[in-house]
Amino acid sequence: MAEATMADVLVIGGGVAGVGAGAFIAADARVVVLEREAAIGYHATSRSAAVYIRNYGNATLRALNASAEPFLTEPEGVSDRSLLSPRGQLMIAREDETSALDAYLDGASGIARIAPEDAVALFPILRREGLAAAAHEPAASDIDVDRLLQGLARLLRVRGGLIVTGAAVGALARSGGAWRAETRQGVFEAPVVVNAAGAWADTVAALAGLRPVGLTPYRRSAAILPAPDGFNVSRWPLIVSAAETFYAKPEAGRLMVSPADEDAVEPHDAWPDEMVLAEGLHRYEQAVTTPVTRVERSWAGLRTFAPDRTPVVGFSAAAEGFFWLAGQGGYGVQTAPALSRLAADLVAGRAAALPETVVRALDPARLAAPGPGRAA
Repeated sequence: MAEATMADVLVIGGGVAGVGAGAFIAADARVVVLEREAAIGYHATSRSAAVYIRNYGNATLRALNASAEPFLTEPEGVSDRSLLSPRGQLMIAREDETSALDAYLDGASGIARIAPEDAVALFPILRREGLAAAAHEPAASDIDVDRLLQGLARLLRVRGGLIVTGAAVGALARSGGAWRAETRQGVFEAPVVVNAAGAWADTVAALAGLRPVGLTPYRRSAAILPAPDGFNVSRWPLIVSAAETFYAKPEAGRLMVSPADEDAVEPHDAWPDEMVLAEGLHRYEQAVTTPVTRVERSWAGLRTFAPDRTPVVGFSAAAEGFFWLAGQGGYGVQTAPALSRLAADLVAGRAAALPETVVRALDPARLAAPGPGRAA
């Protein structure tokens, strides 16, 4: 039997969730992060829209967003300056989308309705005809995702942690009080394993003999378009339809446009569906006054959701030392600081900094269901 590398905590998954959790946990423990790809952040993290929107998501997610904001603004140990830069979010609604806008504004803070004419002033190519309502969230910000991820990886290493790439886990079992993970890069053992495997998190659970919690990866596509002739787009806000049929934001002097697609797929290295992308670009084109003339490049990523669209964070009730950190959906980057801190608190056995109502809402026990294998 191969000699194992020993640790206190193994983290499976090297996206921003896994690297972030590893960095925070490493303040108190020896941590090894196992990443299946050749580099960290390869899948969802590097394909994110990279925007912090405090009001994005349900009540639990909004609480996580608010908790993460101070760290994103003052990322001690990760960067010497804020990871956020001003962007703003403009939500627009046709007459048939006004109820969706009303629902988004319910319980939201820092966002206000504005006149359609003011919306056009913020996003000058917006088509005024058919625009029934709009709302503006000035504090929405771009996130420097690469600086966040690399800063967390650096912090993890400074604290004595190890990141192993090309280390897809092929077997995972508990024996003698420790989890044993077998990879092409060697064997690793620790009393605690954190399942931060993103779209593959239910697969990792199955390796451990646990029932899946019902995570579903959904494809989300995006394209880069040239800036409209005669316009400097750099200070325009992110624009999103209230029914989320498309969104667009400035990106390095161009416009990134997404059809906001959400097609259920198996875990894989995602690529865009050309027809889905074309349909989304058409919806965007109907909302603006300038035609789409060229796509410079396109890509897709996976956003993985639990059935209730709330992250799954906490120890399994069925397997000692198995910790879930999954189901972040489209909120993974902006909630990473809050969930990393929570993971560190729970793994260390100390009281969480987050409100108890939020911690309970994240608990994997809520998703337990009958079936073969042990419960989540």
